[in-house]
Amino acid sequence: MNQWQIGNVRITRIVELEAVGGSRFILPDATRDACKPLSWMYPHFMDEAGNLKMSVHALVVETPNRRIIVDTCIGNDKERNVPAWNNLQTTFLKDLEAAGYPRESIDTVMCTHLHVDHVGWNTMLVDGRWVPTFPNARYLLAQKEWNYWDANEAESGYGPVISDSVRPIIEAGLVDLIAEDAVICPEVRLEPTPGHTPGHVSVHITSAGQEALITGDCIHHPCQMSRLDWCSSADFDQGQGERTRNDLLARYVDSKVLVIGTHFATPTAGHVKHRAEGGYWLDVG
Repeated sequence: MNQWQIGNVRITRIVELEAVGGSRFILPDATRDACKPLSWMYPHFMDEAGNLKMSVHALVVETPNRRIIVDTCIGNDKERNVPAWNNLQTTFLKDLEAAGYPRESIDTVMCTHLHVDHVGWNTMLVDGRWVPTFPNARYLLAQKEWNYWDANEAESGYGPVISDSVRPIIEAGLVDLIAEDAVICPEVRLEPTPGHTPGHVSVHITSAGQEALITGDCIHHPCQMSRLDWCSSADFDQGQGERTRNDLLARYVDSKVLVIGTHFATPTAGHVKHRAEGGYWLDVG
């Protein structure tokens, strides 16, 4: 568990899975030989052989008046086409409770987008039915994001993602469809970061003069800071995704904004710096 304090806001990472290697399916350009020259990534974000380290985790954003969970990972009991993600049985909910956040205490669920590893714990299997995991929460989805997946459900590609993890919360009346630049509460607002999906958003936290940004999947791995042209195979629009990364990193480079990656391995967060060889790097020191 990692934890960061941004003014009066506490951000807590709850890990579902961490892995070394096996990331070529999502970042095909990030071969071991291509990654090893990016020596700044060792040891946190790659190993000595150039294998990337990645994480699937949720981030709880606790403000003075809200308990928001950003993205809900893969989930248990879900039928998925990725063998390592199929019918998981993890301790995610117990870990969430051990961190001080029993599921009933969450009042807001914010999905940066509706891919398989960001919506799984929206629901849980109870007596053969998918029911909302966070019964006291409003689930926030960008209107543009939902419109796309509602019309293109079969394109999820990893199994019945929308039917088991999104439609049940809509049918339960727990979903609010919001703008991509919506203000969630005084400390939390959204930033449109399209490309990976049509309505992808990142989450910006501001409190007491301090700031943080939760990336979502507009940056899958820190290697994409140095190689902005390395696009995800899951990107809806790779050209738009590259432009989004470029704009975002240029905006936050050499600033005090703490960048927290939704798939970045431990230590997960740092500050964007210029790289002498070109591009950027993530300073976690």
